[in-house]
Amino acid sequence: MAISVSKKKTRATKKAEERPDSCCCFFNTLLCRVIFRVPAVILLFTLIFLWSSSTTIISGHVVHVCVSSRKLNNLYCLSAGSQPDFGVSLPSIRNSSVDSKVMPSTTNGDTKEIVERVSVIKNTFDDVRDDEVANAMKSVEKQLEMQRSWISRSNNQNCEERGIFVYDLPPKFNKDLVSQCKDMTPWIDFCRYFTNDAMGEPIPKLGKNWYQTHQYSLEPIFHSRVLKHPCRVYNENEAKLFYVPFFGGMDILRWHFKNVTNDMKDTLALELIKWLQQQRPWLKNSGKDHVFVLGKISWDFRRNRGSKWGNQFLELDQMQNPIKILIERQPWHANDIGVPHPTGFHPHSDDDIISWQQRIISCHRKNLASFAGATRPELPDNIRTLLIDQCNSAGEGKCHFLDCRSGQCTGPETFIELFMESEFCLQPPGDSPTRKSLFDSLVAGCIPVLFDPFTAYYQYPWHLPEDHSKFSVFVDQEELRHRKVNVVERLMKVPLQEREDMRRYIVYELLP
Repeated sequence: MAISVSKKKTRATKKAEERPDSCCCFFNTLLCRVIFRVPAVILLFTLIFLWSSSTTIISGHVVHVCVSSRKLNNLYCLSAGSQPDFGVSLPSIRNSSVDSKVMPSTTNGDTKEIVERVSVIKNTFDDVRDDEVANAMKSVEKQLEMQRSWISRSNNQNCEERGIFVYDLPPKFNKDLVSQCKDMTPWIDFCRYFTNDAMGEPIPKLGKNWYQTHQYSLEPIFHSRVLKHPCRVYNENEAKLFYVPFFGGMDILRWHFKNVTNDMKDTLALELIKWLQQQRPWLKNSGKDHVFVLGKISWDFRRNRGSKWGNQFLELDQMQNPIKILIERQPWHANDIGVPHPTGFHPHSDDDIISWQQRIISCHRKNLASFAGATRPELPDNIRTLLIDQCNSAGEGKCHFLDCRSGQCTGPETFIELFMESEFCLQPPGDSPTRKSLFDSLVAGCIPVLFDPFTAYYQYPWHLPEDHSKFSVFVDQEELRHRKVNVVERLMKVPLQEREDMRRYIVYELLP
């Protein structure tokens, strides 16, 4: 906002001018002269600093300050002067100088010109943002293409030259963490989730293959199964792959809600690296043939500077070579591999899968759409509130909202049954882009509706097809945020045959 400055002198100013040497007369020392010069020196350095990072153009009563950006070919300029004004000029950079052509200042009545100038700035930044986003997406897509190339297309069950060596780590890196299950978080006793090889307690209501599996149980589940893997070898010289059973997610979880220092949160991970650096296989290839399976999202292992959340395990130099398998990958790290959140469905045989397929393909789906979740008032940009409003106002049979803040989502049977009764399941981002609920909906034969490509499309190249339209509907969250789309109305327009095709793909292609 511009500030109007009057040229009329105040009485105090006039008196000061009448006594220019009053200060010196009072002190009558050299100190007075130094004091007079200090503000001038400060002002000089300030002007030098401003000039080094910006260009100032005086045009009439208007001062235009143009700040250059390494991301822009033009200058970003703001104007201020003796008239209320918000002028913007965009001269091009030429060898650190600017063109003499400057936009004329505007008056209060030139509203149209002001809007046009602001529009120029907005469009410039929108274009830059769009270009940066497009380049970032291309980078992610290249990584996903590379990860898809790692998938074995062979049905060869021979374990020759495919041996997996499982490190026998000191118990403090895994078993001792599981033993802290009662004290892991203030409000949940995790011990009941770690029974039955970490599948949790059975859920008879849903069938013999359903268990109370927690979304953070990936580490002990994988460890339990790899110990029984037919390709496991006990001689490290026969191994092609080395699995490190570090339960890093549990290490993070136990400190999340405790008042401890960042050094304490980093301690166990640093001790693990020190232990690995004493192992011959690790030293041989600098960890390139080592695999970690971590049951938390990648961001929890990449603590930001100044933050107290998580640790810095995946930011360590020694952790850049190994493969990291996580429930949510960092999209710009090629060695981060995303795998689905564990669901409660654990079939023991092909017959179990076929029986479940027959059950969900024949379900009567009385709801067009459903959403099981809660608002995120602490995240102002989250779209959940808008979705809930659209869902609740859609009318009977159109959209069912299950409010998880009211305690209705404590058991999987509640939302699994809701998903089995729904054609589409809304899957907006939560605390992070991915959701366990996405995979719950797929297991229930409910077509997921996604709003952010990082929820699934850029996460799971080993498990989901490159053609996303085979199993999901995408609605850009920006359209929803700007109220350009009603999600329920859009879903009503999806043809019945298209819905059937997607559901059959989910049930008979993805589920097995």
